[in-house]
Amino acid sequence: MAKVKYYYDEDTLSYRKITVKKGDYYRKILFSFLGVILIAFFGFIGFSQIIMSPNERAQERELENLKFHYELLNKRMEESSMILSQLQERDNNIYRSYFEANPIPEEQRKAGFGGVNRYKNLQGFENSDLITELTKEVDVLSKQMVVQSKSLDEIVALAKEKKEMLASIPAIIPIKKGDFYVASGYKMRMHPILKINKFHKGMDFTAPKGTPIYASGDGTVSLAQRSTTFGKVVFIEHGYGYKTVYAHMSKMAVKRRDKVKRGDLIGYVGNTGLSVAPHLHYEVHKDGRAVNPINFYYGDLSLDEFATLQRTSEESESYD
Repeated sequence: MAKVKYYYDEDTLSYRKITVKKGDYYRKILFSFLGVILIAFFGFIGFSQIIMSPNERAQERELENLKFHYELLNKRMEESSMILSQLQERDNNIYRSYFEANPIPEEQRKAGFGGVNRYKNLQGFENSDLITELTKEVDVLSKQMVVQSKSLDEIVALAKEKKEMLASIPAIIPIKKGDFYVASGYKMRMHPILKINKFHKGMDFTAPKGTPIYASGDGTVSLAQRSTTFGKVVFIEHGYGYKTVYAHMSKMAVKRRDKVKRGDLIGYVGNTGLSVAPHLHYEVHKDGRAVNPINFYYGDLSLDEFATLQRTSEESESYD
């Protein structure tokens, strides 16, 4: 039989019986029940941790370790991607621009992978999403690196070609400064022998007979012979569309198919062919068309010397 409980009522100065409402009674039972369930749940969690096998603990530590290294690897991937982006920007805007190569389109650099699902074998694992995402990032970065590597290989080849091209372009006066004066420039003039107006396709350098003549750029002698008009003449093919002509020599120092470097001796000033005095007639051709040689002395003249030579060539008369 349950004990009857009383409480002291100060208003009536007497003891009164404690009555428990049914709602309070059931509420108390419900809270007690929930308390037992919570205690049992947390007790089970704690107990399961206590009774976890060594193998399970090792797996849990390994999983945590993998997640930690994934975060580190992901950070390094982001850093590598940023460095590659900077290299791509320099490649397009500096390296390829300098060597006059077209920039690589952005869609080509960052093109994805098509075809079948490349990552199907990574599905179905506990951390499949993490593994798949990281693998995709590695694939994209790897492809971008391949594209950039090929671009740098192309830049190296262009640099080598540029060096050869700069050495091949006619860039010096074919007679040593101080040994000549300009008799005629690239212009229309009266031919001194034929007495007709005819365009003069080169420059005439008057100099004593026997004055050395030098190749103005690297190349191959394509012709070394005597002709009616040019007398003893040497033609040099420089590549890249350039050719030079050295006419009216007294003596040739090279023969056909000889390889020459800029500054190599190729002959001597003379008065052979249609010529009225010892001089060198010099021409520069680009892509089969004669151009003004004065524009190709940048490796030999200061600005003042260039201005003087230009003025003299426009005012002087021809010797051939």
